Amino acid sequence: MKSRERILRTINGDKTDRVPVSLFIHDEGNFLSQVYNNLNVSDPLDCKFKLIDLQKNLGADIHLRMLHGMTPSWISYGGLNTDTQNENWEVISEESKRGNSLVKKYIIKTPKKELTQEFSISGVAPGTLNYACTKKPVKNIEDLEVIIEFEPPMDKGYPEKIKKIVEKVNFYLTDDGVTSIWAPGGSFNAASNLIDLDMLYSIFLTDEPFFEKLINFCMKRTFPFIEAISCSGVDIINFGGNVPGGFLGKKMYDKYVLPFEKKYIEFAKNFGVKTLYHNCGQASELVESYKELGSDIVEPFSPPPLGNSDLKEIKDRSEGKFTIIGNIDQINVIKNGSVDLVKEITKKTVQTGKKNGKFILQTTDYLEYGTPIENVEAYIKTGIEFGEY
Repeated sequence: MKSRERILRTINGDKTDRVPVSLFIHDEGNFLSQVYNNLNVSDPLDCKFKLIDLQKNLGADIHLRMLHGMTPSWISYGGLNTDTQNENWEVISEESKRGNSLVKKYIIKTPKKELTQEFSISGVAPGTLNYACTKKPVKNIEDLEVIIEFEPPMDKGYPEKIKKIVEKVNFYLTDDGVTSIWAPGGSFNAASNLIDLDMLYSIFLTDEPFFEKLINFCMKRTFPFIEAISCSGVDIINFGGNVPGGFLGKKMYDKYVLPFEKKYIEFAKNFGVKTLYHNCGQASELVESYKELGSDIVEPFSPPPLGNSDLKEIKDRSEGKFTIIGNIDQINVIKNGSVDLVKEITKKTVQTGKKNGKFILQTTDYLEYGTPIENVEAYIKTGIEFGEY
């Protein structure tokens, strides 16, 4: 059975020969830069081809998670549309260095008000960059209303651009796996790109009209991107749910987050694409909420100390309502553990996860720079050996 069929049949709950064994690797920097020390991160397509080659050589069932170069940085990592200007939206930028970070300060002039934000690109490991809006543009509801009125929308050429990239990647990948793209959302993740977290975590209690206006605007500005991604030929669209995570508790999550997250999932599924919901933190208390979410996949149900999930318990409580991807600790096991520990944890995890199907073996998050290749090889070999049905 080819990897593509194995993964898709698993997601659908159909019988397969074994558990798919996949890797979570960023398509820019981190582990990819470790393997290819001359990696050209300015060429996103070549990075994806190298990532496919790497996983083929390792024998993994490829789940190619694409982010680098797939959406504009402002919609993916935070802040306002600084790519487009018009008579009502003038963008003035200034660059400076702060330690190992390139800092871009923006002033955005509109007919009603000037908006400001700061965006940073930081080197965190050899060949590895982090991108973040380090000073958010929305300080109050007045800022938000100005943005709602004047921010330019998604570029009209974006759907065709992303479709061409996916077409090239799918041709190169063939039947050796599936493709996915990180969407600019879910709801809290999208809102966190515009507003400070300390405000976001309380605003639904202190100023609910402001909160609802913010979330509804996030949907309005991100849904065109979600439609374009869903119609690009990609197999899966990935939604981030790590910002609300388990921090809010189930009661608050169900009341103020779940209704909006469901809208993101429902919107994407209208276009026939599979959906993935990612919460790499505390997730155990939200299993019943995720059963209502409607996503095809929920991941990664991290074990302690990274999270609070016991895979056997999660499998039982989920009742097959979604496919689980997880849940090998990529830091304490794959990066810092011995080969014997990797084999032991992988064997236990895949034997637990494969019961009743709808399980894909994977690390809980992306492989970090400095991860021993022999540990990755041991993980894949062990997962395949003990994942047979």
